[in-house]
Amino acid sequence: MHGQPGLHAAAELFKVLGHESRLTLLLLLATEPRTVGALVAATGSTQPLVSQHLRTLRQSGLVTATRHGREVTYRVTDEHVTHVVTDALAHVTEPTPQGRPHGPQEDHP
Repeated sequence: MHGQPGLHAAAELFKVLGHESRLTLLLLLATEPRTVGALVAATGSTQPLVSQHLRTLRQSGLVTATRHGREVTYRVTDEHVTHVVTDALAHVTEPTPQGRPHGPQEDHP
């Protein structure tokens, strides 16, 4: 099936964005560059898990890292991605004509 140029790359981007933890990290990094330690503190996740998600985000080109001695600071590479995330959040939280939010309902409060 032949699609519009960039469709495959967009699908790959959505695969990377398809994890709640990575979305959280992108939103945090959109406000300011942060270290792994700061991201661990902000998310409550473990350091290995945050590092794993950051590695995925780096490999996909969504975040960059700058080393200063032993400390590494991460930042969002392109604000377009954070706009996609915030637009998706706006979409799933706005009410439908039936008064319910769009998208699947969360399993937890």
